[in-house]
Amino acid sequence: MTVAVLLPGSDPALMDRLAAQLHAAGAREVRDTLPADLAEPVLICSGDLVAHDAVIRHLATAPGAGSVALVLPDGPGDPVREERGQLVPGEPTGVSGGLVRVGVADLPALSGGVVVADLLAAGATVTAQRVRLLVARRVSDPAEIPAALAAVAEVDSDRAELRLAVKEQDDFFTTYFVSPWSPHVTRLAARLRLSPSQVTAVSIVVVAAAAALFAYGGGHLAWVLGGILLYLGFVLDCVDGQLARYTRNFSVFGGWLDTIADRGKEYLVYAGLAVGAEAAGLAGAWPLAIAAIGLQTVRHMTDTWYGTLHDVAARSASATPAAGGGVAGRLGAVSARVRADSGSVAYWLKRTAAFPIGERWAAMALLAALFGPRIALIGVLAGIVVAFAYTLGLRTLRARGMRVSAFTGVPAAEQRDDGPLARLLGRSGLGGPLAGAVAAMFGALFLAVAYNSTGSRTLTLSAGIAVVLVAGLTSGAAHVRPLDFLVPAALRAAEYLFVIAIGVSYDVPAWGTFLLLFALALWHYDLTARLEKREAGGWLQRWGLGWDGRILVLALGCGFGQATATTVTIASYLLFTFLLGSVIWWRNRAAAAAL
Repeated sequence: MTVAVLLPGSDPALMDRLAAQLHAAGAREVRDTLPADLAEPVLICSGDLVAHDAVIRHLATAPGAGSVALVLPDGPGDPVREERGQLVPGEPTGVSGGLVRVGVADLPALSGGVVVADLLAAGATVTAQRVRLLVARRVSDPAEIPAALAAVAEVDSDRAELRLAVKEQDDFFTTYFVSPWSPHVTRLAARLRLSPSQVTAVSIVVVAAAAALFAYGGGHLAWVLGGILLYLGFVLDCVDGQLARYTRNFSVFGGWLDTIADRGKEYLVYAGLAVGAEAAGLAGAWPLAIAAIGLQTVRHMTDTWYGTLHDVAARSASATPAAGGGVAGRLGAVSARVRADSGSVAYWLKRTAAFPIGERWAAMALLAALFGPRIALIGVLAGIVVAFAYTLGLRTLRARGMRVSAFTGVPAAEQRDDGPLARLLGRSGLGGPLAGAVAAMFGALFLAVAYNSTGSRTLTLSAGIAVVLVAGLTSGAAHVRPLDFLVPAALRAAEYLFVIAIGVSYDVPAWGTFLLLFALALWHYDLTARLEKREAGGWLQRWGLGWDGRILVLALGCGFGQATATTVTIASYLLFTFLLGSVIWWRNRAAAAAL
Protein backbone atom coordinates (compact mmCIF):
# COMPACT_ATOMS: atom_id res chain seq x y z
CA MET A 1 0.00 0.00 0.00
CA THR A 2 1.12 3.53 -0.65
CA VAL A 3 0.02 7.16 -0.90
CA ALA A 4 -1.09 8.71 -4.19
CA VAL A 5 -0.91 12.35 -5.20
CA LEU A 6 -3.49 13.39 -7.80
CA LEU A 7 -2.49 16.59 -9.53
CA PRO A 8 -5.22 19.11 -10.53
CA GLY A 9 -7.21 18.50 -13.71
CA SER A 10 -9.86 20.39 -15.63
CA ASP A 11 -12.65 17.79 -15.45
CA PRO A 12 -14.13 16.85 -12.03
CA ALA A 13 -15.59 13.55 -13.32
CA LEU A 14 -12.18 12.46 -14.67
CA MET A 15 -10.59 13.40 -11.34
CA ASP A 16 -13.09 11.19 -9.51
CA ARG A 17 -12.38 8.34 -11.92
CA LEU A 18 -8.62 8.66 -11.39
CA ALA A 19 -9.01 8.76 -7.60
CA ALA A 20 -11.01 5.51 -7.71
CA GLN A 21 -8.40 3.92 -9.99
CA LEU A 22 -5.56 4.92 -7.68
CA HIS A 23 -7.37 3.39 -4.72
CA ALA A 24 -7.99 0.22 -6.73
CA ALA A 25 -4.28 0.11 -7.60
CA GLY A 26 -3.39 -0.08 -3.91
CA ALA A 27 -3.24 3.53 -2.70
CA ARG A 28 -4.65 3.76 0.78
CA GLU A 29 -4.91 7.55 0.51
CA VAL A 30 -5.26 9.96 -2.43
CA ARG A 31 -4.11 13.53 -1.78
CA ASP A 32 -3.52 16.67 -3.80
CA THR A 33 -0.13 17.46 -2.22
CA LEU A 34 2.93 15.40 -1.38
CA PRO A 35 3.02 14.40 2.32
CA ALA A 36 6.15 15.10 4.32
CA ASP A 37 8.40 12.45 5.90
CA LEU A 38 7.18 9.53 3.81
CA ALA A 39 8.85 6.13 4.11
CA GLU A 40 6.96 4.37 1.31
CA PRO A 41 6.61 4.75 -2.47
CA VAL A 42 4.36 7.52 -3.81
CA LEU A 43 2.13 7.42 -6.88
CA ILE A 44 1.97 10.78 -8.63
CA CYS A 45 -0.77 11.04 -11.27
CA SER A 46 -1.65 13.89 -13.61
CA GLY A 47 -5.33 14.92 -13.68
CA ASP A 48 -5.50 14.62 -17.48
CA LEU A 49 -4.83 10.85 -17.81
CA VAL A 50 -7.44 8.53 -19.29
CA ALA A 51 -6.42 4.89 -18.99
CA HIS A 52 -7.47 1.36 -18.18
CA ASP A 53 -7.44 0.43 -14.51
CA ALA A 54 -4.79 -2.15 -15.39
CA VAL A 55 -2.37 0.50 -16.69
CA ILE A 56 -2.33 2.22 -13.31
CA ARG A 57 -2.28 -1.05 -11.38
CA HIS A 58 0.62 -2.41 -13.42
CA LEU A 59 2.74 0.65 -12.77
CA ALA A 60 1.85 0.73 -9.07
CA THR A 61 2.73 -2.96 -8.65
CA ALA A 62 5.81 -3.02 -10.89
CA PRO A 63 8.46 -5.32 -9.38
CA GLY A 64 11.29 -3.71 -7.46
CA ALA A 65 11.38 -0.75 -5.12
CA GLY A 66 12.65 1.83 -7.60
CA SER A 67 10.92 4.56 -9.56
CA VAL A 68 8.75 3.76 -12.58
CA ALA A 69 7.27 6.21 -15.12
CA LEU A 70 4.54 5.74 -17.71
CA VAL A 71 5.76 6.55 -21.22
CA LEU A 72 3.46 7.25 -24.19
CA PRO A 73 4.41 7.48 -27.87
CA ASP A 74 2.96 10.98 -28.25
CA GLY A 75 0.68 13.54 -26.65
CA PRO A 76 0.93 16.62 -24.46
CA GLY A 77 3.48 15.22 -21.99
CA ASP A 78 7.10 16.26 -21.53
CA PRO A 79 9.57 14.62 -23.97
CA VAL A 80 11.55 11.67 -22.59
CA ARG A 81 14.04 9.14 -23.95
CA GLU A 82 13.86 5.43 -23.22
CA GLU A 83 16.81 3.07 -23.61
CA ARG A 84 17.07 -0.50 -22.34
CA GLY A 85 13.85 -0.04 -20.43
CA GLN A 86 14.94 3.02 -18.46
CA LEU A 87 14.65 6.76 -18.96
CA VAL A 88 17.92 8.43 -19.90
CA PRO A 89 19.07 11.83 -21.19
CA GLY A 90 19.11 12.31 -24.94
CA GLU A 91 16.93 12.59 -28.04
CA PRO A 92 13.25 11.97 -27.10
CA THR A 93 11.59 8.70 -28.06
CA GLY A 94 8.25 9.42 -26.37
CA VAL A 95 6.48 11.60 -23.83
CA SER A 96 5.76 11.34 -20.13
CA GLY A 97 2.45 9.61 -19.52
CA GLY A 98 1.59 11.62 -16.42
CA LEU A 99 1.93 8.71 -13.99
CA VAL A 100 5.02 8.02 -11.88
CA ARG A 101 5.73 5.74 -8.96
CA VAL A 102 8.54 7.34 -6.98
CA GLY A 103 10.63 4.91 -4.93
CA VAL A 104 11.45 5.71 -1.32
CA ALA A 105 15.13 6.28 -2.07
CA ASP A 106 14.22 8.82 -4.77
CA LEU A 107 11.73 10.90 -2.78
CA PRO A 108 14.37 13.53 -1.77
CA ALA A 109 14.83 14.30 -5.48
CA LEU A 110 11.32 15.78 -5.76
CA SER A 111 11.47 19.56 -5.70
CA GLY A 112 7.96 20.47 -6.73
CA GLY A 113 8.86 20.74 -10.40
CA VAL A 114 8.47 18.19 -13.18
CA VAL A 115 8.66 14.78 -11.48
CA VAL A 116 10.53 12.82 -14.17
CA ALA A 117 12.95 15.69 -14.82
CA ASP A 118 13.62 15.99 -11.07
CA LEU A 119 14.38 12.27 -10.80
CA LEU A 120 16.71 12.22 -13.80
CA ALA A 121 18.50 15.37 -12.66
CA ALA A 122 19.18 13.66 -9.32
CA GLY A 123 20.67 10.64 -11.07
CA ALA A 124 17.83 8.29 -10.12
CA THR A 125 17.21 5.13 -12.11
CA VAL A 126 13.72 5.43 -13.61
CA THR A 127 12.21 2.37 -15.28
CA ALA A 128 10.03 3.11 -18.30
CA GLN A 129 6.63 1.44 -18.63
CA ARG A 130 5.08 1.59 -22.07
CA VAL A 131 1.44 0.86 -22.85
CA ARG A 132 0.81 -2.19 -24.98
CA LEU A 133 -2.63 -3.59 -25.93
CA LEU A 134 -4.30 -1.43 -23.27
CA VAL A 135 -5.18 2.26 -23.65
CA ALA A 136 -3.68 5.32 -21.96
CA ARG A 137 -3.97 8.89 -23.21
CA ARG A 138 -3.44 12.37 -21.84
CA VAL A 139 -6.18 14.80 -22.83
CA SER A 140 -5.36 18.48 -23.31
CA ASP A 141 -9.03 19.43 -23.69
CA PRO A 142 -12.09 18.09 -21.80
CA ALA A 143 -13.78 17.62 -25.16
CA GLU A 144 -11.31 14.79 -25.88
CA ILE A 145 -12.36 12.77 -22.82
CA PRO A 146 -15.42 10.96 -24.32
CA ALA A 147 -13.37 9.63 -27.26
CA ALA A 148 -10.60 8.50 -24.92
CA LEU A 149 -13.07 6.70 -22.64
CA ALA A 150 -14.66 5.03 -25.67
CA ALA A 151 -11.25 3.75 -26.73
CA VAL A 152 -10.76 2.30 -23.25
CA ALA A 153 -14.15 0.59 -23.34
CA GLU A 154 -13.41 -1.08 -26.68
CA VAL A 155 -10.55 -3.17 -25.22
CA ASP A 156 -11.20 -6.28 -23.13
CA SER A 157 -8.88 -5.58 -20.21
CA ASP A 158 -8.61 -9.15 -18.88
CA ARG A 159 -7.83 -10.62 -22.30
CA ALA A 160 -5.24 -7.93 -22.89
CA GLU A 161 -3.64 -8.53 -19.48
CA LEU A 162 -3.33 -12.25 -20.21
CA ARG A 163 -1.56 -11.47 -23.48
CA LEU A 164 0.61 -8.90 -21.72
CA ALA A 165 1.76 -11.59 -19.32
CA VAL A 166 3.75 -13.01 -22.24
CA LYS A 167 7.05 -11.22 -22.78
CA GLU A 168 6.90 -8.75 -25.63
CA GLN A 169 10.27 -9.75 -27.11
CA ASP A 170 11.17 -13.34 -26.33
CA ASP A 171 13.39 -15.86 -28.06
CA PHE A 172 12.48 -17.81 -31.18
CA PHE A 173 11.63 -21.17 -29.61
CA THR A 174 9.62 -19.60 -26.80
CA THR A 175 7.77 -17.24 -29.14
CA TYR A 176 6.63 -19.90 -31.61
CA PHE A 177 6.53 -23.14 -29.60
CA VAL A 178 5.52 -22.06 -26.08
CA SER A 179 3.86 -18.64 -25.97
CA PRO A 180 0.97 -19.51 -28.35
CA TRP A 181 -0.55 -21.83 -25.76
CA SER A 182 1.15 -21.17 -22.40
CA PRO A 183 -1.31 -18.34 -21.52
CA HIS A 184 -4.05 -20.98 -21.25
CA VAL A 185 -1.97 -22.76 -18.61
CA THR A 186 -1.37 -19.40 -16.93
CA ARG A 187 -5.10 -18.67 -16.73
CA LEU A 188 -5.76 -22.17 -15.33
CA ALA A 189 -3.03 -21.67 -12.70
CA ALA A 190 -4.61 -18.35 -11.73
CA ARG A 191 -8.04 -19.95 -11.36
CA LEU A 192 -6.49 -22.67 -9.20
CA ARG A 193 -4.97 -19.88 -7.07
CA LEU A 194 -1.46 -21.20 -7.54
CA SER A 195 1.39 -18.85 -6.76
CA PRO A 196 4.28 -18.35 -9.19
CA SER A 197 6.61 -20.06 -6.70
CA GLN A 198 4.32 -23.10 -6.59
CA VAL A 199 4.45 -23.33 -10.39
CA THR A 200 8.24 -23.07 -10.17
CA ALA A 201 8.23 -25.96 -7.70
CA VAL A 202 6.13 -28.09 -10.07
CA SER A 203 8.53 -27.32 -12.93
CA ILE A 204 11.45 -28.48 -10.76
CA VAL A 205 9.72 -31.84 -10.19
CA VAL A 206 8.95 -32.25 -13.91
CA VAL A 207 12.51 -31.43 -15.02
CA ALA A 208 13.96 -33.69 -12.30
CA ALA A 209 11.82 -36.50 -13.71
CA ALA A 210 13.18 -35.73 -17.20
CA ALA A 211 16.75 -35.88 -15.89
CA ALA A 212 15.97 -39.21 -14.19
CA LEU A 213 14.65 -40.65 -17.46
CA PHE A 214 17.78 -39.50 -19.29
CA ALA A 215 19.90 -41.10 -16.57
CA TYR A 216 17.91 -44.32 -16.54
CA GLY A 217 19.62 -45.70 -19.62
CA GLY A 218 16.48 -47.48 -20.71
CA GLY A 219 16.94 -46.71 -24.38
CA HIS A 220 15.14 -44.43 -26.81
CA LEU A 221 11.70 -44.67 -25.17
CA ALA A 222 13.06 -43.25 -21.90
CA TRP A 223 14.96 -40.56 -23.82
CA VAL A 224 11.86 -39.56 -25.80
CA LEU A 225 9.78 -39.36 -22.61
CA GLY A 226 12.58 -37.36 -21.00
CA GLY A 227 12.57 -34.94 -23.94
CA ILE A 228 8.80 -34.46 -23.65
CA LEU A 229 9.03 -33.81 -19.91
CA LEU A 230 11.91 -31.38 -20.46
CA TYR A 231 9.75 -29.43 -22.91
CA LEU A 232 6.82 -29.38 -20.46
CA GLY A 233 9.18 -28.28 -17.71
CA PHE A 234 10.26 -25.35 -19.85
CA VAL A 235 6.64 -24.42 -20.51
CA LEU A 236 6.03 -24.32 -16.77
CA ASP A 237 9.20 -22.28 -16.40
CA CYS A 238 7.60 -19.69 -18.70
CA VAL A 239 4.24 -19.95 -16.96
CA ASP A 240 5.57 -18.97 -13.52
CA GLY A 241 6.71 -15.60 -14.88
CA GLN A 242 3.52 -15.13 -16.87
CA LEU A 243 1.46 -15.91 -13.77
CA ALA A 244 3.41 -13.37 -11.74
CA ARG A 245 2.75 -10.69 -14.37
CA TYR A 246 -0.90 -11.66 -14.84
CA THR A 247 -1.76 -11.72 -11.12
CA ARG A 248 0.76 -8.97 -10.20
CA ASN A 249 2.14 -11.35 -7.60
CA PHE A 250 5.78 -10.32 -7.47
CA SER A 251 8.26 -10.96 -4.70
CA VAL A 252 12.01 -10.76 -4.25
CA PHE A 253 12.04 -14.37 -3.09
CA GLY A 254 10.01 -15.51 -6.09
CA GLY A 255 12.39 -13.81 -8.51
CA TRP A 256 15.38 -15.30 -6.72
CA LEU A 257 13.82 -18.77 -6.72
CA ASP A 258 13.07 -18.56 -10.45
CA THR A 259 16.70 -17.62 -11.22
CA ILE A 260 18.19 -20.37 -9.07
CA ALA A 261 15.67 -22.99 -10.25
CA ASP A 262 16.35 -22.26 -13.92
CA ARG A 263 20.06 -22.87 -13.55
CA GLY A 264 19.72 -25.77 -11.13
CA LYS A 265 17.26 -27.58 -13.41
CA GLU A 266 19.42 -27.12 -16.49
CA TYR A 267 22.55 -28.40 -14.79
CA LEU A 268 20.64 -31.31 -13.29
CA VAL A 269 19.73 -32.31 -16.85
CA TYR A 270 23.42 -32.15 -17.83
CA ALA A 271 24.14 -34.63 -15.05
CA GLY A 272 21.23 -36.86 -16.08
CA LEU A 273 22.46 -36.93 -19.67
CA ALA A 274 26.00 -37.81 -18.52
CA VAL A 275 24.79 -40.66 -16.29
CA GLY A 276 22.56 -41.97 -19.07
CA ALA A 277 25.36 -41.90 -21.62
CA GLU A 278 27.67 -43.80 -19.24
CA ALA A 279 24.92 -46.34 -18.55
CA ALA A 280 24.51 -46.84 -22.30
CA GLY A 281 28.24 -47.50 -22.65
CA LEU A 282 28.98 -44.16 -24.32
CA ALA A 283 32.29 -42.84 -22.99
CA GLY A 284 33.30 -39.22 -22.54
CA ALA A 285 29.95 -37.83 -21.41
CA TRP A 286 31.07 -36.47 -18.03
CA PRO A 287 33.82 -34.27 -19.52
CA LEU A 288 31.17 -32.82 -21.86
CA ALA A 289 28.87 -32.08 -18.92
CA ILE A 290 31.74 -30.55 -16.92
CA ALA A 291 32.73 -28.31 -19.83
CA ALA A 292 29.11 -27.28 -20.41
CA ILE A 293 28.39 -26.30 -16.79
CA GLY A 294 31.67 -24.39 -16.48
CA LEU A 295 31.33 -22.46 -19.74
CA GLN A 296 27.64 -21.68 -19.31
CA THR A 297 28.12 -20.33 -15.78
CA VAL A 298 31.08 -18.14 -16.76
CA ARG A 299 29.15 -16.91 -19.76
CA HIS A 300 26.19 -15.95 -17.56
CA MET A 301 28.54 -13.98 -15.31
CA THR A 302 29.74 -11.92 -18.31
CA ASP A 303 26.11 -11.35 -19.36
CA THR A 304 25.15 -10.12 -15.89
CA TRP A 305 27.93 -7.59 -15.44
CA TYR A 306 27.88 -6.41 -19.05
CA GLY A 307 24.19 -5.60 -18.58
CA THR A 308 25.06 -3.61 -15.47
CA LEU A 309 27.76 -1.73 -17.37
CA HIS A 310 25.38 -0.97 -20.22
CA ASP A 311 22.69 0.33 -17.86
CA VAL A 312 25.16 2.64 -16.14
CA ALA A 313 26.44 3.87 -19.50
CA ALA A 314 22.93 4.48 -20.80
CA ARG A 315 22.20 6.92 -17.97
CA SER A 316 24.93 9.21 -19.31
CA ALA A 317 24.31 10.60 -22.79
CA SER A 318 28.05 10.92 -23.40
CA ALA A 319 28.74 7.33 -22.36
CA THR A 320 26.40 5.40 -24.62
CA PRO A 321 28.01 3.08 -27.17
CA ALA A 322 26.65 5.08 -30.11
CA ALA A 323 28.21 8.25 -28.77
CA GLY A 324 31.56 6.53 -28.35
CA GLY A 325 32.12 6.29 -32.11
CA GLY A 326 34.42 3.81 -33.82
CA VAL A 327 33.68 0.09 -33.82
CA ALA A 328 31.64 0.29 -30.61
CA GLY A 329 29.44 3.02 -32.02
CA ARG A 330 28.82 1.17 -35.28
CA LEU A 331 28.05 -2.07 -33.46
CA GLY A 332 25.62 -0.23 -31.19
CA ALA A 333 23.86 1.36 -34.16
CA VAL A 334 23.56 -1.95 -36.02
CA SER A 335 22.28 -3.70 -32.88
CA ALA A 336 19.66 -0.99 -32.36
CA ARG A 337 18.43 -1.29 -35.96
CA VAL A 338 18.17 -5.07 -35.76
CA ARG A 339 16.40 -4.89 -32.39
CA ALA A 340 13.88 -2.40 -33.78
CA ASP A 341 13.05 -4.68 -36.73
CA SER A 342 11.52 -7.41 -34.56
CA GLY A 343 10.39 -10.43 -36.53
CA SER A 344 12.98 -10.05 -39.29
CA VAL A 345 15.45 -12.80 -40.18
CA ALA A 346 18.34 -10.71 -38.81
CA TYR A 347 16.44 -10.13 -35.55
CA TRP A 348 15.84 -13.86 -34.99
CA LEU A 349 19.38 -14.79 -36.00
CA LYS A 350 20.76 -12.29 -33.49
CA ARG A 351 18.61 -13.66 -30.67
CA THR A 352 19.20 -17.30 -31.56
CA ALA A 353 22.98 -16.84 -31.88
CA ALA A 354 23.06 -16.09 -28.15
CA PHE A 355 21.69 -19.64 -27.57
CA PRO A 356 19.19 -18.65 -24.85
CA ILE A 357 17.60 -21.04 -22.41
CA GLY A 358 14.68 -22.03 -24.64
CA GLU A 359 16.99 -22.99 -27.48
CA ARG A 360 19.32 -24.88 -25.12
CA TRP A 361 16.50 -26.90 -23.61
CA ALA A 362 14.93 -27.55 -27.01
CA ALA A 363 18.28 -28.76 -28.35
CA MET A 364 18.75 -31.12 -25.41
CA ALA A 365 15.21 -32.49 -25.62
CA LEU A 366 15.28 -33.04 -29.38
CA LEU A 367 18.82 -34.40 -29.65
CA ALA A 368 18.37 -36.73 -26.67
CA ALA A 369 15.11 -38.09 -28.06
CA LEU A 370 16.55 -38.65 -31.55
CA PHE A 371 20.20 -39.54 -30.97
CA GLY A 372 20.75 -40.19 -27.27
CA PRO A 373 22.24 -38.30 -24.31
CA ARG A 374 25.86 -38.00 -25.48
CA ILE A 375 24.85 -36.29 -28.73
CA ALA A 376 22.59 -34.00 -26.68
CA LEU A 377 25.57 -32.98 -24.55
CA ILE A 378 27.76 -32.45 -27.62
CA GLY A 379 25.05 -30.32 -29.21
CA VAL A 380 24.42 -28.11 -26.20
CA LEU A 381 28.15 -27.68 -25.54
CA ALA A 382 28.77 -26.71 -29.17
CA GLY A 383 25.97 -24.14 -28.96
CA ILE A 384 27.37 -22.72 -25.72
CA VAL A 385 30.87 -22.38 -27.20
CA VAL A 386 29.62 -20.56 -30.30
CA ALA A 387 27.28 -18.31 -28.31
CA PHE A 388 29.99 -17.49 -25.75
CA ALA A 389 32.44 -16.52 -28.49
CA TYR A 390 29.79 -14.41 -30.21
CA THR A 391 28.51 -12.56 -27.14
CA LEU A 392 31.92 -12.13 -25.50
CA GLY A 393 33.48 -10.73 -28.66
CA LEU A 394 30.70 -8.27 -29.43
CA ARG A 395 30.25 -7.13 -25.85
CA THR A 396 33.95 -6.60 -25.31
CA LEU A 397 34.11 -4.43 -28.43
CA ARG A 398 31.04 -2.45 -27.43
CA ALA A 399 32.21 -2.05 -23.84
CA ARG A 400 35.43 -0.41 -25.01
CA GLY A 401 33.35 2.46 -26.37
CA MET A 402 31.55 3.11 -23.07
CA ARG A 403 32.99 5.87 -20.95
CA VAL A 404 31.81 5.33 -17.40
CA SER A 405 33.28 6.11 -14.01
CA ALA A 406 32.40 2.66 -12.60
CA PHE A 407 30.63 -0.34 -14.08
CA THR A 408 28.36 -0.89 -11.10
CA GLY A 409 27.35 0.58 -7.79
CA VAL A 410 27.85 -2.73 -5.97
CA PRO A 411 31.16 -3.08 -4.08
CA ALA A 412 33.68 -4.96 -6.21
CA ALA A 413 34.56 -7.40 -3.41
CA GLU A 414 30.97 -8.70 -3.35
CA GLN A 415 30.78 -9.16 -7.11
CA ARG A 416 34.11 -10.93 -7.09
CA ASP A 417 33.14 -13.19 -4.17
CA ASP A 418 36.39 -12.31 -2.42
CA GLY A 419 37.22 -14.14 0.78
CA PRO A 420 39.14 -12.80 3.80
CA LEU A 421 42.57 -13.49 2.28
CA ALA A 422 41.80 -11.76 -1.03
CA ARG A 423 40.39 -8.75 0.83
CA LEU A 424 43.54 -8.60 2.96
CA LEU A 425 45.81 -8.89 -0.07
CA GLY A 426 43.76 -6.22 -1.83
CA ARG A 427 44.98 -3.65 0.67
CA SER A 428 48.23 -3.60 -1.27
CA GLY A 429 46.61 -1.18 -3.67
CA LEU A 430 48.08 -2.81 -6.77
CA GLY A 431 46.13 -2.02 -9.93
CA GLY A 432 44.97 -4.11 -12.88
CA PRO A 433 42.12 -6.25 -11.45
CA LEU A 434 41.31 -7.66 -14.88
CA ALA A 435 44.94 -8.55 -15.59
CA GLY A 436 45.17 -10.27 -12.20
CA ALA A 437 41.99 -12.29 -12.76
CA VAL A 438 43.01 -13.34 -16.27
CA ALA A 439 46.50 -14.32 -15.07
CA ALA A 440 44.91 -16.44 -12.34
CA MET A 441 42.68 -18.08 -14.95
CA PHE A 442 45.64 -19.12 -17.10
CA GLY A 443 47.58 -20.17 -13.99
CA ALA A 444 44.79 -22.56 -13.04
CA LEU A 445 44.75 -23.95 -16.58
CA PHE A 446 48.53 -24.47 -16.50
CA LEU A 447 48.26 -26.57 -13.33
CA ALA A 448 46.94 -29.70 -15.03
CA VAL A 449 49.74 -29.76 -17.58
CA ALA A 450 52.43 -29.04 -15.00
CA TYR A 451 51.21 -31.69 -12.52
CA ASN A 452 50.91 -34.38 -15.16
CA SER A 453 54.53 -33.67 -16.12
CA THR A 454 55.97 -33.70 -12.59
CA GLY A 455 53.47 -35.49 -10.34
CA SER A 456 54.40 -33.13 -7.51
CA ARG A 457 51.84 -32.44 -4.77
CA THR A 458 53.95 -29.50 -3.65
CA LEU A 459 53.36 -28.00 -7.09
CA THR A 460 49.57 -28.20 -6.53
CA LEU A 461 49.71 -26.26 -3.27
CA SER A 462 52.17 -23.77 -4.76
CA ALA A 463 49.91 -23.28 -7.79
CA GLY A 464 46.89 -22.64 -5.57
CA ILE A 465 48.81 -20.07 -3.56
CA ALA A 466 50.07 -18.44 -6.76
CA VAL A 467 46.56 -18.19 -8.23
CA VAL A 468 45.27 -16.54 -5.04
CA LEU A 469 48.21 -14.15 -4.81
CA VAL A 470 48.03 -13.03 -8.44
CA ALA A 471 44.30 -12.22 -8.36
CA GLY A 472 44.11 -11.26 -4.68
CA LEU A 473 46.82 -8.57 -4.78
CA THR A 474 44.78 -6.60 -7.34
CA SER A 475 41.38 -7.14 -5.70
CA GLY A 476 41.36 -3.84 -3.86
CA ALA A 477 41.96 -1.72 -6.98
CA ALA A 478 39.07 0.34 -8.29
CA HIS A 479 37.08 -1.50 -10.96
CA VAL A 480 36.49 1.56 -13.11
CA ARG A 481 37.54 0.55 -16.61
CA PRO A 482 34.84 -0.64 -19.00
CA LEU A 483 36.42 -4.08 -19.49
CA ASP A 484 36.48 -4.62 -15.72
CA PHE A 485 32.99 -6.05 -16.15
CA LEU A 486 34.88 -9.23 -17.12
CA VAL A 487 36.61 -9.54 -13.72
CA PRO A 488 33.92 -11.57 -11.85
CA ALA A 489 33.60 -13.95 -14.80
CA ALA A 490 37.39 -14.35 -15.08
CA LEU A 491 37.56 -15.25 -11.38
CA ARG A 492 34.78 -17.80 -11.85
CA ALA A 493 36.77 -19.26 -14.75
CA ALA A 494 39.97 -19.38 -12.65
CA GLU A 495 38.24 -21.24 -9.82
CA TYR A 496 36.41 -23.65 -12.13
CA LEU A 497 39.56 -24.39 -14.13
CA PHE A 498 41.43 -25.06 -10.89
CA VAL A 499 38.73 -27.53 -9.84
CA ILE A 500 38.87 -29.24 -13.24
CA ALA A 501 42.69 -29.32 -13.19
CA ILE A 502 42.62 -30.96 -9.75
CA GLY A 503 40.08 -33.49 -11.00
CA VAL A 504 42.20 -34.41 -14.02
CA SER A 505 45.54 -34.45 -12.19
CA TYR A 506 44.41 -36.39 -9.10
CA ASP A 507 41.95 -38.76 -10.79
CA VAL A 508 38.95 -37.36 -8.93
CA PRO A 509 35.82 -39.16 -10.21
CA ALA A 510 34.18 -37.05 -12.91
CA TRP A 511 30.92 -36.96 -10.98
CA GLY A 512 32.80 -35.46 -8.01
CA THR A 513 34.24 -32.67 -10.15
CA PHE A 514 30.79 -32.01 -11.64
CA LEU A 515 29.22 -31.97 -8.15
CA LEU A 516 31.65 -29.30 -6.95
CA LEU A 517 31.10 -27.22 -10.09
CA PHE A 518 27.34 -27.58 -9.57
CA ALA A 519 27.64 -26.37 -5.97
CA LEU A 520 29.86 -23.45 -7.03
CA ALA A 521 27.47 -22.50 -9.82
CA LEU A 522 24.49 -22.39 -7.44
CA TRP A 523 26.57 -20.36 -4.99
CA HIS A 524 27.53 -17.82 -7.64
CA TYR A 525 24.03 -17.58 -9.13
CA ASP A 526 22.71 -16.99 -5.62
CA LEU A 527 25.24 -14.18 -5.14
CA THR A 528 24.37 -12.64 -8.51
CA ALA A 529 20.61 -12.88 -7.96
CA ARG A 530 20.84 -11.25 -4.54
CA LEU A 531 23.03 -8.40 -5.80
CA GLU A 532 20.67 -7.78 -8.73
CA LYS A 533 17.83 -7.47 -6.24
CA ARG A 534 19.97 -5.41 -3.84
CA GLU A 535 19.89 -8.19 -1.27
CA ALA A 536 23.34 -8.48 0.31
CA GLY A 537 24.67 -11.97 0.90
CA GLY A 538 25.71 -11.05 4.45
CA TRP A 539 26.79 -13.93 6.66
CA LEU A 540 26.03 -16.45 3.90
CA GLN A 541 28.66 -14.95 1.63
CA ARG A 542 31.23 -14.91 4.44
CA TRP A 543 30.63 -18.59 5.19
CA GLY A 544 31.43 -19.41 1.56
CA LEU A 545 35.14 -18.68 2.23
CA GLY A 546 35.45 -16.78 -1.05
CA TRP A 547 37.01 -18.08 -4.25
CA ASP A 548 40.45 -17.68 -2.68
CA GLY A 549 39.63 -19.70 0.44
CA ARG A 550 38.05 -22.52 -1.55
CA ILE A 551 41.05 -22.79 -3.89
CA LEU A 552 43.47 -22.97 -0.96
CA VAL A 553 41.40 -25.57 0.92
CA LEU A 554 41.19 -27.73 -2.21
CA ALA A 555 44.93 -27.38 -2.85
CA LEU A 556 45.72 -28.23 0.76
CA GLY A 557 43.52 -31.35 0.63
CA CYS A 558 45.30 -32.50 -2.51
CA GLY A 559 48.64 -31.92 -0.82
CA PHE A 560 47.61 -34.43 1.85
CA GLY A 561 46.50 -36.93 -0.81
CA GLN A 562 42.78 -36.44 -0.23
CA ALA A 563 41.70 -34.86 -3.51
CA THR A 564 38.43 -36.76 -3.93
CA ALA A 565 37.40 -36.42 -0.29
CA THR A 566 38.21 -32.70 -0.28
CA THR A 567 36.30 -32.12 -3.53
CA VAL A 568 33.17 -33.86 -2.26
CA THR A 569 33.45 -32.24 1.18
CA ILE A 570 33.65 -28.70 -0.24
CA ALA A 571 30.70 -29.43 -2.56
CA SER A 572 28.60 -30.82 0.30
CA TYR A 573 29.48 -27.91 2.55
CA LEU A 574 28.54 -25.32 -0.09
CA LEU A 575 25.26 -27.07 -0.91
CA PHE A 576 24.32 -27.35 2.77
CA THR A 577 25.24 -23.73 3.50
CA PHE A 578 23.38 -22.56 0.40
CA LEU A 579 20.20 -24.41 1.40
CA LEU A 580 20.42 -23.36 5.05
CA GLY A 581 21.09 -19.73 4.16
CA SER A 582 18.23 -19.70 1.66
CA VAL A 583 15.76 -21.05 4.21
CA ILE A 584 16.87 -18.54 6.85
CA TRP A 585 16.69 -15.67 4.35
CA TRP A 586 13.20 -16.72 3.22
CA ARG A 587 11.93 -17.03 6.80
CA ASN A 588 13.38 -13.63 7.75
CA ARG A 589 11.73 -11.96 4.75
CA ALA A 590 8.41 -13.67 5.50
CA ALA A 591 8.58 -12.54 9.14
CA ALA A 592 9.41 -8.96 8.10
CA ALA A 593 6.52 -8.89 5.61
CA ALA A 594 4.11 -10.08 8.32
CA LEU A 595 4.92 -7.13 10.58
